[in-house]
Amino acid sequence: MLYLTLVVAFVASIVLTPIVKRFAVRIGAVDKPNYRKVHAKIMPRLGGLAIFLAFMIGFLVMRPQDDAAWAIIVGALIIVATGILDDLFEITAKAKLTGQLAAALIVVFWGGLEIPFINLPFGGELAFGFLNIPLTILWIVGITNAINLIDGLDGLAAGVSTIALITLSGMAIIKGDTFVIVTASILAASTIGFLFYNFHPAKIFMGDTGALFLGFMISVLALSGFKNVTFISLVIPIIMLGVPVSDTFFAIVRRIREKQPLSAPDKSHLHHCLLRAGFSHRQTVLIIYGIAALFGIAAIIFSYATIWGALLLITVMLIAIELFVEVVGLAGKNYRPLLNLVRMLSMIGK
Repeated sequence: MLYLTLVVAFVASIVLTPIVKRFAVRIGAVDKPNYRKVHAKIMPRLGGLAIFLAFMIGFLVMRPQDDAAWAIIVGALIIVATGILDDLFEITAKAKLTGQLAAALIVVFWGGLEIPFINLPFGGELAFGFLNIPLTILWIVGITNAINLIDGLDGLAAGVSTIALITLSGMAIIKGDTFVIVTASILAASTIGFLFYNFHPAKIFMGDTGALFLGFMISVLALSGFKNVTFISLVIPIIMLGVPVSDTFFAIVRRIREKQPLSAPDKSHLHHCLLRAGFSHRQTVLIIYGIAALFGIAAIIFSYATIWGALLLITVMLIAIELFVEVVGLAGKNYRPLLNLVRMLSMIGK
């Protein structure tokens, strides 16, 4: 039944996307080129509506059971409505944040998704107390916006989200969480169908409707899949979402270093850095897909690792990420503490 539903969601996405494209053009939901944009012509957005509708068709066919299921769907409706308004009217950042907070609050208070404590790796537990709800909301809003931030090239956010959803499904199979397996798989199938129109050269953008919806769903499914939170399981979704999480983190670092507002737009995200390095549009997207897949594999390996193995893996990954960030200039041109340290040590060695 699941395989048939995945086919239904995939086909629905392929059929619905051209319809949404024509609808977006008719109502004026289009993306115009500017100095921050890579595309050079007016493009219809709102493609995320096709992903959402295809997902809902698959979801209603399967009706996966979970205490938080309908809270997640209602939260998703709020997120999609917020995205549609932004794709149409380019609403303020505060208005978008209000919609995200409303969706997160529904999931937390109605759906009961929260992080009350984590089990520490060497014994004992860390209870968050009154901070558990703010931390959960911060996680949902943070991941929602992280997916939105990487939506800068044809097929980039859709592809990275699909890889994250496939990883989530794989992790859920290991844990035996049927709801996450079914929901993440249906959403992945819907997104893959949309990619037929969104991969370079794109015929339609997903817009904030799609980026916010995918980010929201990934964030809540990660929470749903790791309800009994240990230190290890808390890190797994962070590793799995390594591309958007690290891009967002270093965007914050970059803006603090350059004394810019955190919400200030720029052209120094990961995809911009790779384009400046000489890679083509398609090559840049495929490179980031590869990085996202490596993070997904690392998350699965991490789930099987011993405590010491997990800590070693985290250390190696952090060093590798830092070196990559410094080489491509993700945190700014003059941000090279690790490379400078290596250079200094090599000079001392001579």
